[in-house]
Amino acid sequence: MNERADGAGGRRGTLRDRQKQQTRRTLLDSAKAEFVARGYAAVTVDDIVAAAGCSRATFYLHFTGKPDILHRIGAETMEQRAVAVYAELDGVLESGSRTEFARWMRRAVAWFEANQAILPAWDEAVALEPEFRAVAKRAVDELPAAMPGYLRRWGAHRHGEASLRIELLVSQLERSFTRWAVQGTIDTSADEAAEVLCDIWFPALLPPEHRPPPEEEPPGHRS
Repeated sequence: MNERADGAGGRRGTLRDRQKQQTRRTLLDSAKAEFVARGYAAVTVDDIVAAAGCSRATFYLHFTGKPDILHRIGAETMEQRAVAVYAELDGVLESGSRTEFARWMRRAVAWFEANQAILPAWDEAVALEPEFRAVAKRAVDELPAAMPGYLRRWGAHRHGEASLRIELLVSQLERSFTRWAVQGTIDTSADEAAEVLCDIWFPALLPPEHRPPPEEEPPGHRS
């Protein structure tokens, strides 16, 4: 008798867990659709729960507010993959191959293309929500940690500079992509953009002692 009761209780618990997970999934999907369609600022919690077909009370069982649900969306669709992209960069820089770096740069641009729809909402939240600004900063701060070989080549005394270079790389890639693909204010192709960014960043990510020497100027050259 007790075994049957325990089994039924376990099944009910499992069903409740599945329903809770499904509700959370529905809220995440509804919020993402609303943010993509209308941006971050224009969307309210009421809009999200209406799209999900649930109540505000249910929303707050899962999330603390709009910044939190956007953070969870980002953790699923952006942050985890971003860490993998920069872990891959670590191996590319270890190889010392500019060709491989150019291929990585094209893949990085493709990552922005894959996440293009949610980027404007992410930028709005960073501008409007102090707590989300901290979330976005932590996401960027995690990227150098995914590149132990890169940090080792710079040396412990230069970890700050090495990390700053990765943070600036992320910022330039994001802003360049936004102006090119989202705003349409840069007229170029993805391949052309990746090639130019490769010219800028391949030497910039190498410690000075690892960079090839500059070409000597021909005799008689005047600056």
